[in-house]
Amino acid sequence: MSNIKFFALGGLGENGKNMYCLDISNKIFILDAGLKYPTTELFGVDSIVPDFDYLEQNKERIAGIFLSHGHEDHIGAVPKLLKSIKAPMYGSYFTLALLKDLLNEQGLNAEDYQFIEVSGEKTLSFGDVEVDFYRVTHSIPESLGIAINTNDGVIVYAPDFNFDQNVRGVYKTDFDKLSKIAGKKVLALLVESLGAERVGYTHSSESLDYALNQAFYQAESRIIVSAFSTDLVRIQKIIDISLKYDRSIAIIGRKTQRTVDVAVNLGYLKIPEGKLVSLKFIDDKNKNELKDSVVLVTGDRHEPFYMIQRMVKKLDRLIHMNHDDTIILMTPPIPGTEKIAARTLDVLYRFDANVVKISKSILPPSHASSEDIKLLVNILQPKYIVPVIGEYRHQYALNNLCIQLGYDKNHVFVLDNGDILEFENGEVSTQKTKVNSGDIFVDGILDGDLNNVVLRDRELLAQDGVLLLIANVDARRKQVVTTPEIVSRGFVYMKENEELIKEVENIFYGVAEKIFKNRYVDWRLFKENVKDEISKYLYKVTSRRPIIIPVIIDTQI
Repeated sequence: MSNIKFFALGGLGENGKNMYCLDISNKIFILDAGLKYPTTELFGVDSIVPDFDYLEQNKERIAGIFLSHGHEDHIGAVPKLLKSIKAPMYGSYFTLALLKDLLNEQGLNAEDYQFIEVSGEKTLSFGDVEVDFYRVTHSIPESLGIAINTNDGVIVYAPDFNFDQNVRGVYKTDFDKLSKIAGKKVLALLVESLGAERVGYTHSSESLDYALNQAFYQAESRIIVSAFSTDLVRIQKIIDISLKYDRSIAIIGRKTQRTVDVAVNLGYLKIPEGKLVSLKFIDDKNKNELKDSVVLVTGDRHEPFYMIQRMVKKLDRLIHMNHDDTIILMTPPIPGTEKIAARTLDVLYRFDANVVKISKSILPPSHASSEDIKLLVNILQPKYIVPVIGEYRHQYALNNLCIQLGYDKNHVFVLDNGDILEFENGEVSTQKTKVNSGDIFVDGILDGDLNNVVLRDRELLAQDGVLLLIANVDARRKQVVTTPEIVSRGFVYMKENEELIKEVENIFYGVAEKIFKNRYVDWRLFKENVKDEISKYLYKVTSRRPIIIPVIIDTQI
């Protein structure tokens, strides 16, 4: 009897953190390992990655990590995963180049790990399981779909793709390989759902080309363009139009500079020699005016908006914005950046800048729309369909698309992270089981997970501030040596709340008097009582609970 299990450790019911697993013939095939960016209430959290506990417990069975493309929501968790699990990584040449750069940035030596380059011409064999790849159209070069061939049929993983016919070279869909996969029995299709709510096909870039050409033609001086660092297609488009108007190009943005360097060195971004300008810090002699240039301001999420604001306020070290500059905003707000995007527009309009705001409606989406998804389903004719890569509303929209195509509800599965979809002899089993899944909060490149206690403390700091009390005591004589020093940060302004601060001192003296009545000074109890009594008082008079930090020093030590 053959048995196949599919489950996700991330990527279902959320945007990002994509990580899907297939358990076949006692081998685990990991499809992508990405991160997602935190929402604003997760103070100080840099990224969120999947919980790898299940994989750590079964690391001997892992066949490999198979990567679809180089965006961080698909490869960003690999460095953390590799710290506990050593497994070979399979991906296209460009994807692996970006991953190696990411590993080195995270303090890991890429030479310590096994990278295996794949392409549409290569089939990998793992006993009775074979893995094929086919090139897809996306906003980054050499993006791949993955086909896992089993005895019960092919399972196709179709992440971030579209069927734009106006792309070239490393961005083109390999329809020949896709048709060969379709010629087999396709057991299940794991298909992205982010664009399932969007009606029609993913449109081409003709409207964007027209808008950019108009903006470039009318610009009389320097042009500043914002772009997301993950979208190399749009970055190349700006480069091509800049060359058409005989303008030099400067690219700023730390993370993008690394990606661009990799892309240029490997020939995936084409910039003629002498056209790429290297900027120096602004000083009395150098202003980086660059009248006939295009400055590409790039980054992730909020970074382009933040940099443009600094340029307007003349705080940036590389570019100070002038009134004759043309600013092209090619970064529509994404979830979590709406406020900073609106504030950036306010800052630009207050500066009376010449702003060209590229509408989201003419920016070609990089994800499959409803008709693209239908086309893929009709090409492959899978027996079962699982919506992946998207929030629940996206998965639900894809479910409805499949029903429109004639699938019944017993052949389309809207799952949550951790749910196991089990196939026995090519049929879905009705038995419902789960594996452990969850979020790991990452702060910088720390190995440990930020637990709820740390996050709660950060939330309290943000909402109610901190009160620090420093006191010197003589434990042997059992007396307070000096008047306690009280420091408030983010709680109250000291000079306007002298009575409150005096009462906090009195509370400390009262607690100290009680502690000193004991034969020995219990320092832990001393600090806890100080925290509790001051916290009760402050909540009573202010209705706020700042973090109380007592620092009690024994002068006899």
